[in-house]
Amino acid sequence: MRAVIYSTVLPAIVRLSAAARSVGIDPVAVITPRAARNPQAAARRDAILASAPEGLDLCFAADKPSLERLTRAYEPELGLCTGYPWLLPPEVLSIPRLGVVNTHPSRLPRLRGPYPFAWAIREGDDEIWLTAHLMDEQFDTGPILAQGSRPMPADTSMDGLGPTLGAIAEEVVPAALRRVLSGDRGDPQTDEGATYAAPFGEDYATLDPARPRAELERQVRAWSWMFASPVVGPVAEFGGRRLRVLAATLDDPGDADAPRLDASDGPLWLTSVEPL
Repeated sequence: MRAVIYSTVLPAIVRLSAAARSVGIDPVAVITPRAARNPQAAARRDAILASAPEGLDLCFAADKPSLERLTRAYEPELGLCTGYPWLLPPEVLSIPRLGVVNTHPSRLPRLRGPYPFAWAIREGDDEIWLTAHLMDEQFDTGPILAQGSRPMPADTSMDGLGPTLGAIAEEVVPAALRRVLSGDRGDPQTDEGATYAAPFGEDYATLDPARPRAELERQVRAWSWMFASPVVGPVAEFGGRRLRVLAATLDDPGDADAPRLDASDGPLWLTSVEPL
């Protein structure tokens, strides 16, 4: 049984490939968007080129319309998707007879949409979740196949969350694939408890010193996952200057140059900033 993988994230490609092979599915290709003209996208492309699993063709789609042509060329019976910036169109979803299985890092139907990590951090979640579901024509609304969770790591950067998500995926993805292979189409989602992880707005853009410092530190970490927002944040007013805050800590870093923001219950040190 042949499968194609839709992803921009090398660790996810490796995990999906291994999970597919563990249940007798043969992944044959990765179809990923051509890298945007920014360093982060170029680094992801280069990582895929250098280290994708053996035996996979690597296809870089110029645009969304080319996905149908590339997918049909491989005649897959199943699609596997995670970390994809494009909503797969109906004509692509209809090609694999078993559908396309997507993994989404939240406990669906909560935190559908593009920024689940940012909102999980913003809302102070004590667990990180992963859901495998069959894709439909909307973002993250298809039938649920499997879910799993772990305690939220203290380090909520990509390096910190990656191993935890990998451990969950090792359980969730094979379980979801076995369910699909058995002919089970999953459990339909309802809208009860559904939320949407949209870009942050102006209401969350400013670090308000009237709030507790732990909330402000969490606000900084949440914004680190907001990759493409029309709003700039988080912003601190400091010494008559407006600073965009990239990193902050509750512990004194011992750096006299690190701006200190006095919150309602103590200091927050701004360890990485850029002027606005």
